[in-house]
Amino acid sequence: MIGIGSDHGGFALKEAIKKHLEERGLEYKDYGTYSDASCDYPVYGRAVAKAVAAGECQLGILICGTGIGISITANKVPGVRAALCSDCFSAEATRLHNNANILALGARVLGEGLALKIVDTFLDTPFSNDERHIRRISMIEE
Repeated sequence: MIGIGSDHGGFALKEAIKKHLEERGLEYKDYGTYSDASCDYPVYGRAVAKAVAAGECQLGILICGTGIGISITANKVPGVRAALCSDCFSAEATRLHNNANILALGARVLGEGLALKIVDTFLDTPFSNDERHIRRISMIEE
């Protein structure tokens, strides 16, 4: 299960990502927001982050205007490693090296086509299980 959430600035891109996940046959849970009415990104960033940290969702996707605020919010939740990505290389590297469990995107930074490619890269890239990366993740969690 993939948790997905956004504020008003990321709402349209969130809806496009949900459609894309459905087309891929992937299950998701939408934690809001449910319209483009102005709202506060920490509410939705925290909801998805808590679901991922609790194991209710294996991975998460968060979207706000820049992706910055919502990723900062998510990273406040213990057990979360949220990565703001604006390119496919970063999405791949953060899964391989950091075992990131939440992808953050900036809807006002990315076009929909690139955003969907980043989502696919993030979801399709497994963690490397390399000893040095495991050691570094442990250091982060401490």
